[in-house]
Amino acid sequence: MSGSVQEFAIRVRDLVVGFGRQTVLYHLSLDVRRGEILGLVGASGGGKSVLMRTIIGLVPRRSGTIEVMGQPIGGTHDRSTQCAAGAWGILFQQGALFSSLTVRQNVQFPLRENLVLSQALMDEIAIAKLEMVGLRAEDADKYPSELSGGMTKRVALARALALDPPILFLDEPTSGLDPIAAGDFDALIKTLQKTLGLTVFMVTHDLASLTTVCDRVAALADGKIVAIGPMRELLRSEHPWVRAYFHGKRSQMLQPHMR
Repeated sequence: MSGSVQEFAIRVRDLVVGFGRQTVLYHLSLDVRRGEILGLVGASGGGKSVLMRTIIGLVPRRSGTIEVMGQPIGGTHDRSTQCAAGAWGILFQQGALFSSLTVRQNVQFPLRENLVLSQALMDEIAIAKLEMVGLRAEDADKYPSELSGGMTKRVALARALALDPPILFLDEPTSGLDPIAAGDFDALIKTLQKTLGLTVFMVTHDLASLTTVCDRVAALADGKIVAIGPMRELLRSEHPWVRAYFHGKRSQMLQPHMR
C-alpha cells in the first residue's frame, strides 16, 4: 500500500466539471486526510454539492482523476465506483428519507440493497444505529412525516452509517435546524467521528459548524480550492472571497471562537 493511500481518504486531481457551456469546477485539486473532518465552504451555487456528487460518481466530469480509499472513481455505472461505494455513507441535504417507509425500513435500506441478512439481524442493526445517533427504539416504527427536522437528520445519519463506512459525506447537515438542534447535531458528528474513526467530508455554509467541528476547512471559489487549512489559516487568507466570507458582518460574532 502506498503512502498516499495510507494518508489520504480522498484525492482529487485537476478536476473539470461543467454543464453545457458552463464550467463549474475548473482544474480543482483536493486531498482529504484519513480520520479528519474537512469542511467545504463556498458561495451558493458555487459548486460545493457538485464537487461532492462528482466524487461519489453521481455527476460526470470532463477531465481529472478521483480516488477514494485508493480506488479510482469513474461514473455512476463504473465498476470501480460501485466497488468503492461501500466505503462511504451519504447524508443528503434535508435527509432524503423515503416517505413511504418507516424509520426502521429507511435505515435498513442499504442493508437490503447490499447484504443478505435475516430480518431479525437487520432489525437489531437498525435499532443499534438509531441509538448510536441519539434516537430511541420506539422511534423505529414512525414515518418521516412524524419526525421533527432534527430527528429526520438523525435517521438519515443512521442510514448513512448502516454499512459501517469509513467515510461520511454530509451535504449541509445543519440546514433547516434551529441553533440548538444544529449545535447538538454538530456535537454528534464530532463524537461519532472520534468513536468510529470516520473521515468526514462536510459541505456546509454554517460558520458555527466550520468553527467547532472541522479539523480543516477548504474554500471553493472561482471553481477551485483557493484556501485550505485550519480555521486560523483561513482567517489569514488574502483571497477576496475568503476574506469577505470569514470577515463579513455575519461572522463578527464568531470571531473570538474562530481564532
